Order: sequence, then structure tokens, then C-alpha cells
Amino acid sequence: MYGILIIKCQATVLNEGILFCTYATLRTDEREGKASRVQQILDWLGSEFEGVIVFDEAHAMANAVGGKSDRGQVAASQQGRAGLRLQHALPDARVVYGSATGATEIDDLCYAQRLGLWGGADFPFATRAEFVAAIETGGVAAMEVLARDLKSLGLSAARSLSYDGVEYEVLEHELSAEQTRIYDSYADAFQIIHNNLTAAMEAANITGSSGTLNRQAKSAARSAFESAKQRFFNHLLTSMKTPSLLGAIAADLEAGHAAVIQIVSTGEALTERRLAEIPTEEWNDIQVDVTPRENCLSYLMNSFPTQLYEEYSDSEGNILSRPVSDADGNPVLCREAVARRDRLIETLGSLPAVPTALDQIIHHFGTEAVAEITGRSRRIIRLPDGGGIERFAVQNRPGSSNLDEVRAFMEDAKQILIFSDAGGTGRSYHADLTARNQRRRIHDLLEAGWKADAAIQGLGRTQRTNQKQPPLYRLITTNVKAERRFLSTIARRLDTLGAITRGQRQTGGQNLFRPEDNLESRYARDALRQLYRVIVDGKLEGCSLETFQSTTGLSLVTEEGGLRDELPPISTFLNRLLALRISMQDLIFDAFEALLARRVEGAIAAGIYDVGVETITADPMRVTERRLIYTHARTDATSHLLTIQSRRRARPTTLEAALAMVRHDPRAKLMVNGRSERAAVMVPTRSVMLEDGSIEDRVNLVRPTEEMRLETRHLDESHWQIATEADFAAAWNAEIADLPEFTSATLHIVTGLLLPIWKHLPEEFGRVYRLQTDDGERIIGRTIAAGQLSTFCRNLGVDQSIVIGADEIWDMLVAGAAVIELAGGLTLRRMRIMSDYRVELTGFTPGMTAWLKSIGLFSEMISWKTRFFIPRSAEGPAILARLMDRHRLVATADRA
Repeated sequence: MYGILIIKCQATVLNEGILFCTYATLRTDEREGKASRVQQILDWLGSEFEGVIVFDEAHAMANAVGGKSDRGQVAASQQGRAGLRLQHALPDARVVYGSATGATEIDDLCYAQRLGLWGGADFPFATRAEFVAAIETGGVAAMEVLARDLKSLGLSAARSLSYDGVEYEVLEHELSAEQTRIYDSYADAFQIIHNNLTAAMEAANITGSSGTLNRQAKSAARSAFESAKQRFFNHLLTSMKTPSLLGAIAADLEAGHAAVIQIVSTGEALTERRLAEIPTEEWNDIQVDVTPRENCLSYLMNSFPTQLYEEYSDSEGNILSRPVSDADGNPVLCREAVARRDRLIETLGSLPAVPTALDQIIHHFGTEAVAEITGRSRRIIRLPDGGGIERFAVQNRPGSSNLDEVRAFMEDAKQILIFSDAGGTGRSYHADLTARNQRRRIHDLLEAGWKADAAIQGLGRTQRTNQKQPPLYRLITTNVKAERRFLSTIARRLDTLGAITRGQRQTGGQNLFRPEDNLESRYARDALRQLYRVIVDGKLEGCSLETFQSTTGLSLVTEEGGLRDELPPISTFLNRLLALRISMQDLIFDAFEALLARRVEGAIAAGIYDVGVETITADPMRVTERRLIYTHARTDATSHLLTIQSRRRARPTTLEAALAMVRHDPRAKLMVNGRSERAAVMVPTRSVMLEDGSIEDRVNLVRPTEEMRLETRHLDESHWQIATEADFAAAWNAEIADLPEFTSATLHIVTGLLLPIWKHLPEEFGRVYRLQTDDGERIIGRTIAAGQLSTFCRNLGVDQSIVIGADEIWDMLVAGAAVIELAGGLTLRRMRIMSDYRVELTGFTPGMTAWLKSIGLFSEMISWKTRFFIPRSAEGPAILARLMDRHRLVATADRA
């Protein structure tokens, strides 16, 4: 049970004490002349109350102020509003928010108004909307900064159990040919349902030739259909991957471990509906299907639009429709819609039944081996073998069954435990040193669900204090591409959860989910729009525009044939993929992933890919300059601008490792550049889809200190040639011999408080780094590009001149991070020339050519034009310094 705790101490005995109150009680409104619970509490405390209010499991007040969703405005939750009302009415009260899962969306923090994140002096956000907009624009990196600043100001304390020793693995179930056939059958069935839904709404006058006649009825019908489809395929996939889980559990038990299985869906409501249709005298020998198919049949019976609507004209002459009722007020049904529904029920009833995951596990291992903590009051169990005939019966479960089952598991009477959300909070299933069952827990996440906080609460059941050994977390998935829809939402929310609560996104999912599982990033949104364009242009082979729109129900073009401005979002796209055949899913999703890979690789190459907190290691690393740029008036917490010098030892790929690539992959080739005499190992890499829908084949050139991806057509036009092992070895070793032992780098980092100066930080993407200096000082902060230092300091009123040396400018040029402007109209930037990156000088005059060559630059005639370059060698910084002696630095521009 969770809720609030109020501590009141006054001189009068009757007026002091501690009040415990659940959120369900707190949100009770005024009724029958009795004041609301909040008002009763306020009357008892008084308006001048200065005691303590503790909101335990404070995330239960999420959505305290409402917001927007894909379907419009979302109303604020009742208990969220009640919590805010209590805080508003008691301005002098001390408030504590306690939660293991503080927020999975930045909007969810609105209940914590006492933190002063907006409308106060600590942070530069005047309103809640301004705060939310700023953090959402900054992405997960901004949320990480938010958590760290709250800690610095003493407003937040985040503790977590160490995950040392915890292991993670993914078990992917590959659908069998029979399972693929079953999935395709259900996909075809939902396609028929979708087509019949459209026809039924037209027959019932919900829609017509002129368009939508009743928007509310159409929206309700569509919403019910999409919700039923999403639930159905979630249950179907969970059931289909259970056989692989059963084999894994058997192996775990053989190895002496204990299995803990986490699910969300129990099918209890469906079981109760089916049992209500069967006489109780048959419950001891029952034959009934409780499968995901029943959910779809339930949708057809209860939510498929069958009521007749009649057309009418409103006061402005618009043709609309309204439901028709008979003289007794009963709804009039549309015969055509009813006939369509009945045919669909008959079709679905003939499709194969797939048992639910929970029943599969219990029937396979038996109730004597499985502890079930789901809260089900009844379940169907397999009876002992009766001569080869499978018999099932209904088993009633008492209210204390959860406690009894946990006790049996912890005492080692049962080695398998399966729990749902009903057992995901407030219970412990870990290898407790005080329990008899101290076996290692293998925690199988069979069904993650939609709520990140619930998933994390569930994972925490097997990783607690006073345990003999940490668990192994195992994520169970399938090779069905559309299942990424279920993983994507929770992966994104876990990133946000870790960032907001602990200041690092990776702590949310505890490494159980991969970055690529999050398909709701800005890179995915951009890739999806490109995919829509490819489909509209007819360049996705195997899926025409007509096929895509008819099978998914998504409209991509306007009546004029152009691409819509408002296109379906990523969540809708992934939802619609669920009801496609496996082969069509693979075709569309492979194209989407190819476009996404290109977007991500481009962001990484540009240095703007949001990867969260990065760790820098170097030998040595020291702070050469420290500038105080801000001091918080109330707490004296500070912000500093640090200049850090680091030296990294060169660790090139050895010749032996390069040759091993060729031995292990027959497709790899040894290459030498005929012009530069540099060596590389050419290995195949994944192709990408261009924005016009064409496929671009690429190779990966592995060099001693870097890797570069190159289009095969550019490779054919370059000077790279296949070489013998002797020539390759000579070139490879020569390049390694010319490498300096160390490379130097300069980094500018703003550390300390960041949110109070958030508006002064550059709007362009800034990475967050963690490092430790030679003196043992640990530093974490946001980087500032060298070209932005002067503007940044000027905005903060820091009267400091910023001088950037040639070495630092050279590093920026080589990395492609900046464009450098020198006096005399000269400009330096990194350019790609014939599959090779070079540092090019532009803006020179004909009279300067001899001098430029004398200080070390070299020229080439390219397309009948003379171009000058600074060699990318150890002499590069010295040549740049000689150039800057005559042409001083004017400005730098961040290319990101």
C-alpha cells in the first residue's frame, strides 16, 4: 500500500499525530454533504501547518496537470490534482517526494512543484510550460543535467542498489514455419476486419460518400479496433515465444537455479467471461479455449459498430448522423453490419488457438512446481494423467494464495515463480540470506508491458539487499520485426526514467534494453518520413503505395497526390505493422532500418549523436584553467568553465589483427592506396537506403587508427587497389611507425550547476562527459566548442579573453568539428576529396601560392582548379601555426 504520510506535532494532544492516507482515499471528492478528503485533512491541519508531508511512491501522482497526446487533450488524474491541491493549500509545509521511479516523462514531474523548477529564483524558467519545452528540446541529455543539478542544490537524493555481478542476456525465439503460418492467418483476418469495419461504418451511416458524418462514433470505432489489435498481437507474440522460455527454464532448473518470470497479462477477465458461460457442474472436467483469439472475438461481439445511424442537417446545413433508437429507447442495429460481424466471428473461430503464456507455463511444469503471484481468483489447471487423455478443471484460489505461493518459493518448495503487476510492488523474490531458497534467480522478462516504472519495480523484486548472489536478467523476444513496437516505448521511457531520477539514462533499464530498441528518437522520426516519401514515389520494391495504404490503413497522400504535411507518427506506423504478414513486415521494416542507420551514422559522423554521458580516458589528463562563471545565491553552489589538456597514447590496430580479419572473413580484402601509399582492410558492411529509395552498397575500410565507410562506386573511382600481403604489411607497418606516441587534445567543459545558466549555453548539441584528472578530481559536465567560448563568456558577463592555440584548432579541423576563418579572407575546413578527408585552405590569392608551399602546404589540380591543403600528418599543427603567424584567427564556426 502506498500513499502519503503527514506528521503533525502541536501542544494540544488531540491535535497532534501521524496520518496515513492512500492516494485512493486522498482523491475522494465531496459527497452527500461530506467534505472531500483533502478538505478534511486541511481542516485538521490548519492553514499555518508547518509539519512534514511525505508523498510515498510519488509517481502515482503523475499526469497531475494533464497534457496532450496523439488523440488530443488528456485530462489530469484525480489523485495528481488532489496532491497538488494539498501542496497549494499548505505553503509552509515541508514536502518530501519518495519514489523508486520518479517520472518516465518530463510532464510527469509536474506533481513536484515544491522543487521550484519553474516560477522561482533557482532556475530560469518562468512557467511550467517553458520548463517542459526547454527540457524536451534538450532531450535525454537535458534530463540528466536536471537530475544532477537537483542533487547539487540538495533538492534530490538518489540511491540505487549496486548492480555489480548482475548479468544480462537476450533470448530470441525464432518463429517456426507453423507459427509463421498462424501469425499470417491472423494478420489476414485483421485485414478483413479492417475492411469490414470501414464498410460497416458506411452501412451504419457513421461515414458516407461526403466524408465522416459522426466523428465521435468513428473515432470510438477506430480506437476500439486499434486497441483490440494491439492487445491481441501482444498476447499472441507473448504466447508464441513461450516454448523457448520453457526450454530455457528447464535448463536453468537443471543447473540448480530458480526461475522468476515477469508478465503483465494474465487473461483473468477473459477466463471469468468464459467460465460464466459454462455450468459449474462441468468445471471439474472442462474443455474451453482461453487464448488471445478470444480477445478478438470479444471485440467483435462488444465493440464492432453495428448500431444504425441516421443522417440529419445541423443549423449550418452540414450533413451529420446520429444513433437511431426504437420507441422503447433500444438501439436499432444495422443488418448489414451485423451480418459482417457474424461472418468475421465465424472466420476467426476457425483459426488455430494459441494458449496464453501463463497457462502454458503452469500446464507444462504443474502447479506443484510453479508459484503464481498474479491475484487470479480462479484458474484452469491440468489434472494428473488419466490414461493419456488430457483433462482440465477449474481451481479456486483463496485471497491468501499470493502469500502462500511466495512462502513456498522462498522456502524452496517451488523453484519457479511467475508474477504480474499484482505482485510487482512491495514483495521480495531475491536470494535472501534468511530464506532457504538461496538459488541464483534467473529473472525472465517475458512481457515488458507499457509502463516503464512498473517494469523497473518488477525487475527490482529479484535484486535487493542481504542477498547471497545477484540475479541474471533475461529479455525474451521474437524475430518478428513488429515486436519492436512493444520494446520501443518502454526502452524510451526507461531512458527518461534513468535520466530524470539518477542523472544517467543507462540506469533506467539497467542495460537490459539496447539503444537501438528505442524507435521513438528524432532519428527514427526523420527516417520514417523518408520511408513515406520512398513509398509514395513507388521506389520500395515489393510494396506499392496502394498496397501500403490498403494493408496498413494509413493515408500518406492528399487528394492532389502530394505527400501529406501531417503524416502518421512512429507509434502508429509500428502499430499498423503488427497486422501485416511476416514477409511484408520484413520488407517494410528492413527499408526503415536502412534509412535509420544512415541517419544515425550521419549524426555520429557529425558529432551530434545523443549517446548520453560519455567517459573520457587519457594519460595524462589535467585541468589547465578553471574559471568561476556562476554562483548560486542561496546555496553557494557554483558553475565553472574548465580547460582540460589530455594526452592519449596511440593504440593502432596491429598488423596481426588486420591480417586476422582476412583469415576469418573470406570477403575481406587487403588494400593499398596507390597515391597516398596507405593501407586498409576492406570488409563488407550493411547497405543503406538513400532518400530517393535506391540502395547504396558500401564497404568498410579498416585502417590502423580509424574506420571509414565508403560507397562502392566511390571505391571504384579512388586509388585504392587490392594488394599482396607483403605490400600491405609494408604499408601498414610504415604508417604505424610514423604515428606519434601520444596525441594531445584540449577540452572545454562547463561543470557544476547547469540549469540556472541553461539559457546561456549554446543551443547546438553539447555532449556530456565524465572524466577523472591525474589529481583524482572527478568531473562531469557539458562541452563547449572552442568557437563558442567567447560568446558564452560574454553572455555570462565573464570578462575573459579566450585564446585558442594552433594545436586545438588543428584538432577541431581534423575532426570536422569547425570551420576556421583567418585574417585576409582565408578559410580552413575539412573536406572529403576522393574518399579521403583533407584540411583545405580557401580564399588565397595567386600571389600567395609560393609562400603557402614554403610553409608546408601542398597543392593539387582538381577539376582544373588549384586547391591547397595542409598535410594530415604530425607536421600539421606546426604548419597551421606558421599560417596563423601571418593570418591571425578571426572566428570559428561550429559545424555541428
